[in-house]
Amino acid sequence: MKFSILARDGSARRGQIQLERGIVETPIFMPIGTRGSVKTLERRDLDEMGAQIILANSYHLYLRPGIEFLEDYGGIHQFIKWDRPLLTDSGGYQVFSLSELNHIKEDGVYFRSHLDGSRHIFTPESNVTVQRAIGADIIMALDECQPWPVTRDYALDSLQRTTRWAERFLEAFNTSHPLYGQEQVPFAIVQGSVYDDLRAQSAEDLMELDFPGYAIGGLSVGEPKEDMYRITRQLGESLPQARPRYLMGVGTPLDIVESVAAGIDMFDCVIPTRNARNSTVFTRQGKLQIKAVRHSRERGPLDPECGCYTCRTYDRAHLRYLFHVNEFSAMRLATIHNLTYYLDLMQAIRESIASGVFEELRQQVTQAYREHDETG
Repeated sequence: MKFSILARDGSARRGQIQLERGIVETPIFMPIGTRGSVKTLERRDLDEMGAQIILANSYHLYLRPGIEFLEDYGGIHQFIKWDRPLLTDSGGYQVFSLSELNHIKEDGVYFRSHLDGSRHIFTPESNVTVQRAIGADIIMALDECQPWPVTRDYALDSLQRTTRWAERFLEAFNTSHPLYGQEQVPFAIVQGSVYDDLRAQSAEDLMELDFPGYAIGGLSVGEPKEDMYRITRQLGESLPQARPRYLMGVGTPLDIVESVAAGIDMFDCVIPTRNARNSTVFTRQGKLQIKAVRHSRERGPLDPECGCYTCRTYDRAHLRYLFHVNEFSAMRLATIHNLTYYLDLMQAIRESIASGVFEELRQQVTQAYREHDETG
């Protein structure tokens, strides 16, 4: 992997991540395909909207279709016919979110499948094996995801365990090989909740391990927005300038522009796809609840400046009708629009950084999503 910074505007960075399967232009948003598929969409939808990289989840792929199946198939790219970069989360968040089904020990996390109750263990070493078998281009080190709220003592103990796991993960990675002839790149995950000193400690410890990239975990889990932004700014200043920074699970358009301003390069979140399935859409004018009565007779697209298939083809009134009569196509059409909006936003951000006008774009998004956020 090679990461290059092409332009700066304040702390905002425009860059490129060069991977064997292609170049990822940053800042980038990664649509979430948890099980190898972005919900309601086909491959051609992702092609049309210009998705450069997608995200899948190791926990879900490990349970189904299973690692032996993926090895036999030649990896996730062959299975889903995706020839561009793909990132896998370690599955740590999913395992730890099943708090009634897991038990954390120093060697790893013991858990029961949410599908059939069968017993499993993820260690840093076995997690490398799992992600080698999946064959993702970027793989995330196994970490302990901290709940919110969390005491300082718990956060300290957890981040220290995460660092020890990261060291074991990296050693296992360095003593193993890709299975399908394509380079894989490991990222570490900084923890420490909302405690500034613990975040600094976690970042410093992980930087000593010299990972190719660094992610910020444990945010957007219920903490106040001001805490999330503060920690993001802190780590944007302290993490290595020459390595990509990935803010996991974030977020809204407002979250994204604020985090880009702090020096973040990579994002993923369920918000655009999940909200689409619940009839909420994102536009350059703000957020719309398309099932609201006010849209029942509105002609014209969701966003007049959007060129997605949905906006080229459907009126607001028609999309509202499809949701009201529970047509599955409504979820698909809204998802196409929301992801197109997010990817267009990232393109606009990259261009604004290169042109030195990022702050102007940031203010436009801030105004749209603070002052014109429709909830009804």
